[in-house]
Amino acid sequence: MAENTGEQITSFIHARFPEADFTETDDIFSLGFINSLFAMELVMYIEKTFGITIGNDDLRIDNFRTVAAMTGLVARHVAPAPVA
Repeated sequence: MAENTGEQITSFIHARFPEADFTETDDIFSLGFINSLFAMELVMYIEKTFGITIGNDDLRIDNFRTVAAMTGLVARHVAPAPVA
């Protein structure tokens, strides 16, 4: 069974920071192991992995503070467009 979005993002972070201990709702920036360079890696990983484009309006730190926030960001971008 394929991993869900949150598990995929968590796995990516753990691959770079195996010592990191966090939950989906922990602020990964305040824990001190994530920096601005890795934040850009996260953006690129999310875009490539989930086939989305994160526009300037979504490039806010609050969208990347937690795995839950990143999962929500992905969900908003892959949600089907409303039928008119």
